[in-house]
Amino acid sequence: MEGRARIVTTVRFAGLVKSWLDAGLGFFYPNVCQICRSQQATAGEGYVCAGCRQGVRPIQAPFCERCGLPFEGEITTRFECGNCREMELHFSSARAVVSANGVALDVIHRYKYHRALWFEPFLADLLIAQAAPRLPRTDWHLIVPVPLHPLKQREREFNQAERLARRLSAATRIPVQSLLRRVQLTRTQTLLTRPERAANVRRAFAPTRRCRLHGERVVVVDDVLTTGATTSACAEVLRKHGAAEVCVWTVARGV
Repeated sequence: MEGRARIVTTVRFAGLVKSWLDAGLGFFYPNVCQICRSQQATAGEGYVCAGCRQGVRPIQAPFCERCGLPFEGEITTRFECGNCREMELHFSSARAVVSANGVALDVIHRYKYHRALWFEPFLADLLIAQAAPRLPRTDWHLIVPVPLHPLKQREREFNQAERLARRLSAATRIPVQSLLRRVQLTRTQTLLTRPERAANVRRAFAPTRRCRLHGERVVVVDDVLTTGATTSACAEVLRKHGAAEVCVWTVARGV
């Protein structure tokens, strides 16, 4: 009974702290949607109102069984897209929650490049809603965020993949560990072709000292996936150092 009472007290205290934080954010940021700036939205909603949330396009079947690339059309059988057939991918599957356009792309860019951290609950909720039910703790053992190069992390002051990974970890109770480091300051992938993307990150990642895996199944987390070159390079390092399988989850998918 004492243990249960302690848990209830802890939950109530956490709720109280959250309400204090929401109130504090509300003091500095009025409860107004930061997309349309006309409708109400709270800190817990990431300051994105219900109307703007409807502008987010969820990824639904049919999509590539390997990388999750959505396909517009009628396909009733499992298929692998041309991107996966042309690339040597080291993850078993990759899934994204929404297409990287419209509201989703705007929020990600402002969160990532302009430090609009108030959008994080919105992005994390998107990821958790789809990924958490598909990641049973008995099947997946670790969550690993895609790392930033130290220079880029100092410039940005945070790693969006790590922050999203920690929120997913809290929801799934799968521990998160930073087992990778970025050893090359690569060019941004945005303007590169598919072969250039793969070459750009081929030797960009290395294991950390604590990367000692013995058959664990690992979930790699990032904010956006396009060709899969970056997450595949991460998966390659993890598999070379003992991971039995690597899957990928991202908030958005470039199409």
